[in-house]
Amino acid sequence: MKITSGSKSPLIEANRILVIGCPGSGKSTLSTRLSRALDLDYISMDRDFYWQPGWRKRPRDETDRRIAKAVAEERWIMDGTGLSSFHLRLPRAEAVIWLRLPRSASLYGAVSRGLRYFGRNRPELPVGCPERLSLEALAYIWNFERDAAPLIEAALRDHVAGIAEHGPDVPVLQLKSRRQMRELLDLLGRPA
Repeated sequence: MKITSGSKSPLIEANRILVIGCPGSGKSTLSTRLSRALDLDYISMDRDFYWQPGWRKRPRDETDRRIAKAVAEERWIMDGTGLSSFHLRLPRAEAVIWLRLPRSASLYGAVSRGLRYFGRNRPELPVGCPERLSLEALAYIWNFERDAAPLIEAALRDHVAGIAEHGPDVPVLQLKSRRQMRELLDLLGRPA
């Protein structure tokens, strides 16, 4: 797994990009801006696959069918960490952006987003799923690096090991601050 920290070239050349990270880290905001900068279709895992109105979870088989159809397209940027669908998404990705902001930044992002959209829909959620904030979600963010990050690292490592014989590594660009996200957008000629 090749992890880079500031190169824009793999992104400019990539037709399919995954944006992963902790809730509140800015995945949707960055993905939306990169979709415009790179002329890629924006796909939200939450809006397009997982949730139905009233916060009803879509059945797993239907979710997987929708993901498989979307990743078969030639050009896209997709935000969402969902480890259970990495086996569908990683084989098609040409680059991965992993937002690894400090816990405090992700908590701030989730709380400020929760307050800004409370009781209303935010753009990356389906209609009928008003913003909400729970202690369970905050606890998930608090423990993300301890609980989820090792699973993500293992999934990326296993995927790259599986394709090593077939071609180049999938570049994984780790951004560790909102400043680095702004710098990436500036490099691509799009202000943050």
